[in-house]
Amino acid sequence: MDSQEPMILDVVSDIMCPWCYIGKRRLNRALILAGPDIDTEVRWRPFQLDATIPPGGMDRQEYLDTKFGREKAAEIYKQIKEVGEMEGIPFAFDQITKSPNTIDAHRLIRWAKTGSQQDEVVEKLFELFFTEGEDIGEHSVLVDVAREAEMDADLVAEMIATDADKDKVEEEIALAQQLGVQGVPTFVAANRFMIVGAQQAEVLADAIQQIVFATGGENAEFEEDDDEIPI
Repeated sequence: MDSQEPMILDVVSDIMCPWCYIGKRRLNRALILAGPDIDTEVRWRPFQLDATIPPGGMDRQEYLDTKFGREKAAEIYKQIKEVGEMEGIPFAFDQITKSPNTIDAHRLIRWAKTGSQQDEVVEKLFELFFTEGEDIGEHSVLVDVAREAEMDADLVAEMIATDADKDKVEEEIALAQQLGVQGVPTFVAANRFMIVGAQQAEVLADAIQQIVFATGGENAEFEEDDDEIPI
């Protein structure tokens, strides 16, 4: 890619979405398949599949029974587990006891900034929730994730106990909805091209290559929030 700046690839996702975890694994492979000449900057953007979940979360089985019904939920997650195995994800849905409200997890991802640190935080949150059954709505869990990612854990602990940046995360979610995002994961390339769903790595790679070719590697102008706090 001849552009001096990398192509921006925003990933709109929710940590409680198993297809987003699958989509992340496929994206990792897609970026390799797209080739070394294509430079991308991946940014993780928030979405909430269910913002009605209370701050403390709710019983997982009760949540699934209400949303899907027990038999349908079992069928859905059996299929997802099989797909996960093909992607190297050992989903342990039976270990999850609580469905969390993910707003605080999204705040942590925001504070992690872009690049490898943000990617590490996202990966760890997915891993904790889907393979270890951890409550990713619990502040102590989020602070531990921050510490492992070499963020300022003391500052994270101080801020996570407040409503800091909650409004900004909610604004980002509202913007995604206004742009037409109805489900996740959704990939937004160069601030204008939308790829919906956890597409196969080969499909994602091909789409990324075509977008780079069509745009000449230039990102559309987009007003970016520049007051994120580096932690």
